[in-house]
Amino acid sequence: MVGYNPELKLTERDYVIAGGISNGVARAVTQPFDVLKIRFQLQIEPLSKQSSSSKYHGLYQAFRCIVKEESYRALWKGHVPAQLLSVGYGVVQFSAFEYTTKIAWNILPEKYAKEYRPLTHMVCGGISACISTMTVQPVDVLRTRFVAQGEPKIYTSFHHAAGSILRTEGVRGFYKGLTPAVIGIAPQMGLQFGFYALLQNIWNTAFSLPQGHYPDTIESFICGSGSGFFSKLLIYPLDLMKKRLQIQGFEEARHPFGKVSKYTGLGHCFISLVKEEGVLGLYKGLSPSLLKAVFVSGTIFCVYDQICLLLSLRHS
Repeated sequence: MVGYNPELKLTERDYVIAGGISNGVARAVTQPFDVLKIRFQLQIEPLSKQSSSSKYHGLYQAFRCIVKEESYRALWKGHVPAQLLSVGYGVVQFSAFEYTTKIAWNILPEKYAKEYRPLTHMVCGGISACISTMTVQPVDVLRTRFVAQGEPKIYTSFHHAAGSILRTEGVRGFYKGLTPAVIGIAPQMGLQFGFYALLQNIWNTAFSLPQGHYPDTIESFICGSGSGFFSKLLIYPLDLMKKRLQIQGFEEARHPFGKVSKYTGLGHCFISLVKEEGVLGLYKGLSPSLLKAVFVSGTIFCVYDQICLLLSLRHS
């Protein structure tokens, strides 16, 4: 079960294994959604058929366009750094989350640890998200750069990309977009863990199940999908601005896709984006992002719960 449960007697190593595998599986399955989302987020022109300057204007059209121009393999562009990002993020996030929920379980009154579980999970989820985001930010920048480039490629390999960024932008280049990433990920993951616990409580009430029972795969996937949907919907604009900031200094690879804008920081990015693209510009790429969030969150929680259950059998 997501969150500290003394009855399972799991070790820190078990949480590392479960967190890494669950995030790795989810990333492999949903990478094409991420490619589509990032392409939409980085397009300054309207996502509309009426705009002759827009390269992408819909999910199906963008999918066909990418496959036609860059082949099916392009749907998994940046998959290696993305997989490193997901596995590393999952390991750090779930380890930190289980550790913080264990502390909350031990120091808080039983009423808060059990009855207010969604609230404690939201706070612990936000803390663990900040820790994991700062840890894997350099890999996230590399992943975004790989997905953002078209043909011909600017970066030919993971090593080449890392060396180029270090040489031309310095160490700070690996942390572009960190501010909106941290600002956005803390409430998003906090809400995701909180919604997951809340939806589980609703599920248990609806099906007359005892609170604290171990969830099956269907419950984990449905509650996880719902938590991903609601948390992503609320925090999405910050994710978009993070992507815009991550490609600053990488404009050369973006010219085939349309107009390129330069931003000096998060505030300037927000003002420029709303001024040039309108408020709806903050939600470019929302459709593939929500689809991805639903499948990723559902898969992660489902796989994580079941792996924890399997690992707990060793200690029974």
